[in-house]
Amino acid sequence: MTERIAQYIAEVQAFQTTDKSELEAFRIKFSGKKGILNEFFAAFKEVPNHQKKEFGQVINSLKVVVEEKIKMIQDFLESREDSNPIYGDLSRPGEPIKIGSRHPISLVKNQITDIFASIGFNVSEGPEIEDDWHNFTALNLPEYHPARDMQDTFFIQTDPDVLLRTHTSSVQVRYMEENKPPIRTISPGRVFRNEAVSSRSHCIFHQVEGLYIDKDVSFADLKQTLLYFTKEMFGKSKIRLRPSYFPFTEPSAEVDIYWGLKTETDYRITKGTGWLEIMGCGMVDPNVLTNCGINAEEYTGFAFGMGIERIAMLLYQISDIRMFYENDVRFLEQFKSSI
Repeated sequence: MTERIAQYIAEVQAFQTTDKSELEAFRIKFSGKKGILNEFFAAFKEVPNHQKKEFGQVINSLKVVVEEKIKMIQDFLESREDSNPIYGDLSRPGEPIKIGSRHPISLVKNQITDIFASIGFNVSEGPEIEDDWHNFTALNLPEYHPARDMQDTFFIQTDPDVLLRTHTSSVQVRYMEENKPPIRTISPGRVFRNEAVSSRSHCIFHQVEGLYIDKDVSFADLKQTLLYFTKEMFGKSKIRLRPSYFPFTEPSAEVDIYWGLKTETDYRITKGTGWLEIMGCGMVDPNVLTNCGINAEEYTGFAFGMGIERIAMLLYQISDIRMFYENDVRFLEQFKSSI
């Protein structure tokens, strides 16, 4: 009997497999209800008493060898499953991953931000849902002021004092209320106006507005700042400022750059003049400074604002503003190579 057990021990020690079904058959053969181990344990009671100790030790040896062999093979098979089914062969070439792209509005906004950051302007942000004070009244537009009609506003019906901001000048008001001069900040963000959607206008668009307040700030400082921006942004060194009107600046001006008349496209987008309007600007009205708690006798400042979509349309020669909001992959994929 002990010789038979010794033969089984040798068989167990020699057993090897990488197949789960073979391992299960091996387990049943030795450890199943009708397996070899149970047969030997059943025969134990028929063994003479003086042989039981030796016989029991041999049976236990077989049991230990079987359990160790089963566990060793199970561990090996499980470790191989952990590394293969999920990741497969790590030496294989990877699946190609499509490279994403930034939206052209984000590209232009980041470029504008970097240019002004290089001359000391920080970035300030504010809420898109505003109150009447920050969007209108503090900016020299009291109630019933006719200039309010210049901006068709989305009002929140439950509260006539709450609205969707029509410009990021409201961010400048908040910044002036919370910070003392000198102030040098730009405010990029999304704005809303109740306008008909067409190829040239949209009810949602983006602006970047700038503000500089300090002692002895002049219109010459404003012009040199804008000239630096146009050189960096467009590579154009010729600008002109035309008198205009904005309620929160005095004097006010529209800024044009000389785009040129080298191509048919230049003729088309400049209407044959060579000049393109890119933004509005002016010296901050003293009433605005006073409304924001700044001493208008001691400080002066300038402000400017531009539409990001308009700049992007110029840079990328995009003819329809609606393309920015349609999420057409064919359009967006054109900007993959951009940073």
